[in-house]
Amino acid sequence: MEKWKEYAQRLWAISAYRNLMALPVLQQLQLLVETLAEDAPERKQLLMAYTGTFYELQRAGHDSLGGYLWEHLRYDETPYGDAAARGAANEALIAAARQDLETFGALAAIDGSAWVQTMTSILGAENAQRLPAWRADTTLTYGAVTAAYEADGAGEFARYKAFIWENHTLLPVRDPDLEEYELIGYEEERREVYENTRALLAGHCVNNMLLYGAAGTGKSATVKSLLKVPEFGDLRIIELDKQQLADIPILIRSLDGLRQKFILFIDDLSFETADVGYSVLKTVLEGSLEKRPANVVIYATSNRRHLMRETFSERGDDEINLRESIEERTALSERFGIRVLFRGLNKNQYLEMVQALAKQAGISMETEALNKMALQWEREHASRTPRSARQFIQYLQGI
Repeated sequence: MEKWKEYAQRLWAISAYRNLMALPVLQQLQLLVETLAEDAPERKQLLMAYTGTFYELQRAGHDSLGGYLWEHLRYDETPYGDAAARGAANEALIAAARQDLETFGALAAIDGSAWVQTMTSILGAENAQRLPAWRADTTLTYGAVTAAYEADGAGEFARYKAFIWENHTLLPVRDPDLEEYELIGYEEERREVYENTRALLAGHCVNNMLLYGAAGTGKSATVKSLLKVPEFGDLRIIELDKQQLADIPILIRSLDGLRQKFILFIDDLSFETADVGYSVLKTVLEGSLEKRPANVVIYATSNRRHLMRETFSERGDDEINLRESIEERTALSERFGIRVLFRGLNKNQYLEMVQALAKQAGISMETEALNKMALQWEREHASRTPRSARQFIQYLQGI
């Protein structure tokens, strides 16, 4: 009983991880411990608290208290997790976190049979033995949790690598679309993107990048493929729609100081007129009084080199400063420090990609026949690009 009174007091004193005490498992566990700490525990309350703890563990997909706590300690937003990941935890916070984790670790290390044995005298041997038990876990320690924060960060950015900014909210992408096909013929273009990203991860303040060229040439796939590079473990990509560009300053400020490196990814960027998003992006790229953090960079893709639609009517002679107006329309693309052109494939590159994709897809066909069909497909679809090659292979798989 004295042991449970001590545990009850230690749970009341949880401070650095106070928000975790609202979790269903910990609410049931606290009720269980408090009931065991009573001089004359009420059987019904004890039984419901124990089975409630077991149920909530199973509902969360865990068979141990340690595993459940580890997941929330690593990926829930907490003061110590955030501070430890940044290397900015003060002494008081460190002491509080150590005490909390020692409490969680001690409770997680109690074997299921030990819980049942404790309740036997209250519930009776027969009733107690019918109870299910969760597994003990002795791996939950202050050192292990802190090392994880320091190595991989904490919160959502430690769990997920891809995010979408939508309605002023950051949403994790649990299963990002990372295309597997090889971008044959684009080695130099990819190398430039990879090298800039590698410099970002090394802590340098790097150039924003614009990837432009024909549709279907693999511009977006090149950016997304960065998440598959093994040494880019600290890289995170946040995709923004053109309609969300006004939020970029707020988003950048929220990422400043985090251990991870962030690419703000704007896909298929173009403007019909110089709208609000145009002005905001232009200022963020170059011209703002506020310095861009070294852990954030902007990558955009576009089918237009100058990002803004131009018409012959707009080049009429009714405007006095026509040249200045045209220069204003083309100024945005020039604010990207690096601009990479993705051209369409030549015939040999296109056929080489088709053959590689066919092999990858397990399609057995004579090279001559495959090439003939691929060229026919290219003529019908007026596109000699990686996208066209991939669509052709998908067509073969479906027939």
